[in-house]
Amino acid sequence: MGTDSRAARALLARARTLHLQTGNLLNWGRLRKKCPSTHSEELRDCIQKTLNEWSSQISPDLVREFPDVLECTVAHAVEKINPDEREEMKVSAKLFIVGANSSSATRNAVDMACSVLGVAQLDSVIIASPPTEDGVNLSLQHLQPYWEELENLVQSKKIVAIGTSDLDKTQLEQLYQWAQVKPNSNQVNLASCCVMPPDLTAFAKQFDIQLLTHNDPKELLSEASFQEALQESIPGIPAQEWVPLWLLRYSVIVKSRGIIKSKGYILQAKRRGS
Repeated sequence: MGTDSRAARALLARARTLHLQTGNLLNWGRLRKKCPSTHSEELRDCIQKTLNEWSSQISPDLVREFPDVLECTVAHAVEKINPDEREEMKVSAKLFIVGANSSSATRNAVDMACSVLGVAQLDSVIIASPPTEDGVNLSLQHLQPYWEELENLVQSKKIVAIGTSDLDKTQLEQLYQWAQVKPNSNQVNLASCCVMPPDLTAFAKQFDIQLLTHNDPKELLSEASFQEALQESIPGIPAQEWVPLWLLRYSVIVKSRGIIKSKGYILQAKRRGS
């Protein structure tokens, strides 16, 4: 692993952007951890194993090129959707904004997901509530720049339907009244409320918004946990220089049977100051 680490360290020292994609986790075989206990544990495991696989297969040509953008993936797990089967599949994604960055993260994430899966359009994208400073409650102003970008993607037919996560009745109502493209769903974390709040249920029913449940933690990926995964996979790199910007989790479901055909993660990170 020494040579692999040296090549990976050299590339990461020169690159400005890191794109990490796991490919279809159902194709991982021996790489797959049997039963990760949480989503955070699964994600961290995926990041480390993707980096390990990538670093073990770096070509000499790549080291000579020193690209600005590094594409880290598990090559044998990459799986595009067969165009002939596209109508039979529902492609859904959930986007987590991690770093303080521009709303262009939304478009970058959707474009990359479409490219990875070989599709022109995602059927559904839910955006997790973007991070706020400690003690600051999420407001419409926090969500607006990301929602506007999602609206643009709906209008350009990159996405069919868009939804939110963890909004209470007041927040959802404010977004609904302001938005041009209305949210068609809102995810509720049942860890924080065992029963759907009645006011949220009534509002969602009135405006035909689907209420879904999820069990993602409030912070699925932190800057610190990403840097730890990077450091453990490629020892000796200045991991603190790398900051994750966004994370997208996707799933491809066979509509008629309700079974998952593919699922995975895509992540973008940048080197500080680049």
